[in-house]
This record gives sequence, C-alpha cells and structure tokens, in this order.
Amino acid sequence: MNEGANASVGENASMNARKNARKTSIDLLLVVFALLSAALGQEKLGQEKLGQEQLRLRPQYTLRTGDTVELQYRYTPELNQTVTVLPDGDINLNLVGNVKVSGLTVERARALILQKAQAGLNDPELNLILREFQRPYVVVAGEVAKPGKIDLRETTTAMQAILLAGGFTENAHSGQVLLFRQINGDTAEVKILKLANIHNTAALEQDAQLEPGDMLMVPRNKLENVSRYMKLLNIGAYINPLQLVP
Repeated sequence: MNEGANASVGENASMNARKNARKTSIDLLLVVFALLSAALGQEKLGQEKLGQEQLRLRPQYTLRTGDTVELQYRYTPELNQTVTVLPDGDINLNLVGNVKVSGLTVERARALILQKAQAGLNDPELNLILREFQRPYVVVAGEVAKPGKIDLRETTTAMQAILLAGGFTENAHSGQVLLFRQINGDTAEVKILKLANIHNTAALEQDAQLEPGDMLMVPRNKLENVSRYMKLLNIGAYINPLQLVP
C-alpha cells in the first residue's frame, strides 16, 4: 500500500512539474511578445517622428517668374487684383507699385506687401492666394539623346537629369558638362562638371544637385576659356534654342 501511495505521489509531482514547465514557457512567450510589441511600437513612433520632422524641414514653395497671385483686401476690396510675377521678379500693384516677390514664400510675400500697404491703409488685412504656378524645371541641351526641359518633381542631380534626357550621345564630351545657374537678373554662374566616370563612387562628388531654372549643356568638343560668370544673353552661344522646341 505504501508503494502504491508513493507511486501516486510521484505521478502527481511529475504532472505538477510538467504543468509548471508549460506555465513557465507560456510566461516566457508572453514576455517575448510584450517586448516585441514594445519594440515595434517604438519603431513606429520613431518613423512617425521622422516623417513629421522631414515634413517640417521640407522647403516651402517660393514664388518665381510666371506665377500668378491674387490679392484680396478685407476692408478695401476695390484694391483687389490678380497679377503675374514679371521676368525681373516683381509684381506691379495698384497701391504700392512694384514689389519684388521672386524667391519669397507666399507668406513672406504677403508680409512684405502688407508692410508697404500700411503707408496708405490703416491696419490693412490681406489674403494672398497663389492661383497659378510654374512647375520647376531644368534645361538639358547639347549632346544628349532628348534635349529639352526636365520637370523637377524631386531632388535631382545633373547626372540624373542627363539620364532623364536620354543619356549622353556617342559624341558627348562628358568630362566638361557646363552648369549655368542664374544668380541675378542678367548673370549666371558657370560650373564645370566632370561626369565622364560618374559611375565610380569616388567620382560622385563631381555631380551636382540641381535647382529650378538651371541649364546643363553637354558639349561635343572640349571648350576653352570658359568664364566663371556669364551674361544670360551670351548663353545662347552654347545652347541651341532650336533643341528646346518640343
């Protein structure tokens, strides 16, 4: 009888041990699941914060030649008007005359117009609305397969723009690509980009990030005596305007 009792006690102990082992395994799984959930939650929170920061740092649209804005005065609607940004970057307003807005955000342009309007109005309130805008673009000309305008929909380098234009032709002198960038109303800065071996990692620094209005010219032959600065009117000596006709 003692032997049977001892066997029963042994079986109970074994069952309890198995139950405790299963419970321990389940507890461990719950802990691991909780840790994974917390880690995923932190990662998602980090991605959301990163997205918000990128959105905050994203450059705001700035006015440029050809954009159309509408001025709406709250108390003096007779002064309302719709104007287009002129080639020199100005808009001509009935109340204050010419105001240079090119390169300004809509909010900064509004603040500048209000500042000038206060000379003739008492506490004016103005709503400035961007009605039409010119899609930012660059021009790629010379020895590329499809010369013309390239829309800038995102950050684009010179080499990327050339690839979007069909790539170099077999006659291209890719070691001396000219980048023309307007710096004021009549002058452009000229940079020489050596893109011949751009596929090599060490040569990536020769590439350049483009800005709206930039012009790239891929020559057929090596050019001599390229000036650092050039009048906009003289760029036609390098870029054939007939290439840019759709």
